Amino acid sequence: MRFLTAGSRAVLIEVDGLDQVMELHQSLHRSPAPGTVEVVPAATTVLVTFDPAVTTRERLTADIADIADRRPSTVPPSDQGLVEIPVVYDGPDLAQVAHSTGLSIREVVRRHTDARYTVAFGGFAPGFAYLSGLDPLLRLPRRPVPRTRVAPGSVAVADQFTSVYPSRSPGGWHLLGHTETAMWDVERDPPALLVPGRHVRFVQVLV
Repeated sequence: MRFLTAGSRAVLIEVDGLDQVMELHQSLHRSPAPGTVEVVPAATTVLVTFDPAVTTRERLTADIADIADRRPSTVPPSDQGLVEIPVVYDGPDLAQVAHSTGLSIREVVRRHTDARYTVAFGGFAPGFAYLSGLDPLLRLPRRPVPRTRVAPGSVAVADQFTSVYPSRSPGGWHLLGHTETAMWDVERDPPALLVPGRHVRFVQVLV
């Protein structure tokens, strides 16, 4: 774990990978260091902003190191706070994903809906959440040529993640289907439906 200065009111913590990011984020969410304002996870880093009227950078880094040393107990995901996202599996890449993985279309859908996901971090666009927990057999590299436009609500997979496009945008992920559930709504608090640490399950809708 490496601490880096990020402006006058933040510390950037580099770790070895996504598992450590999620573990540290969970620890700092459950037991925030005094003076913490916000904790923002990414793929290999965690950004912690702080109030200099409450703590110093040196004190904060020491507190975070102490919290990180207390290994959190493993708590299996529960249905409390679980976000269920209804999906129609009619995506333009569904058949190609089945072909590339050697699975049937039905098996691709089953494996995508059977998994329990955790929001690892957000990025790319407001409301775009990277969900960890994707079945290893569904892990494919991004498309060699991204689409110039992907419709909002598109449910997709790429690498070790699955996600839902919150708005119309370019994108290189494999599209499995679509949902009508809004990922981003400025009238909602918070606007993002999927925030780091939240558990998610996709539910197939038959049409």
